[in-house]
Amino acid sequence: MSLTADLLLHAYSAGVFPMAEHRDDPEVFWVDPKRRGVLPLDAFHISRSLAKRIRNGGFDVTVNRAFAAVVDGCADRAETWINDEIRARYQELHQMGNAHSLEIWKDGELVGGTYGVSLGGAFFGESMFSRCRDASKVALAYLTDRLRQAGYVLCDTQFLTPHLASLGGVEITRARYRAQLRDALQVEADFTRPPIPSPQLLLQRMTQTS
Repeated sequence: MSLTADLLLHAYSAGVFPMAEHRDDPEVFWVDPKRRGVLPLDAFHISRSLAKRIRNGGFDVTVNRAFAAVVDGCADRAETWINDEIRARYQELHQMGNAHSLEIWKDGELVGGTYGVSLGGAFFGESMFSRCRDASKVALAYLTDRLRQAGYVLCDTQFLTPHLASLGGVEITRARYRAQLRDALQVEADFTRPPIPSPQLLLQRMTQTS
């Protein structure tokens, strides 16, 4: 069965997602973890050092300005599950309005970002990257705020890494995830709607709920 954008959307709605063994492997397999990583949108943890980085780092934040470059940044590592087929299909989802990126810039250079797939009130975070200290953490802080402001109720991180755990990520069972996903798919959310907040407003809003 060939990988298509419609098949991808159906897979996400059913709780599974694709991966490749490595960038040069043309085969794609489906993943349905027994334990699922999620990032509760009301429990994002901003440390003092991250707050300082957001406030004084001199970052510029954009949305959907450089989707392909963000995917390439996420794949630019020794081992990656993003092969050419996956890259092409997510670009197609982006053109359809179902995949989005958030970019972090410094002095005009793309230094970090994250991207994912949107369905209803669920956002499926795919990957993130960082080319300077804390850029991916800054991206996740802005992403979390955007999801909350846009009406999302579920942020799926697929797996829980120490990096995500330090920011408030948790693991839940497959059954609990499926229940949350089912509810989230009934919610209307719009990733593109909220304006990008100033660092001060972002920190104010995140501090009030963390």
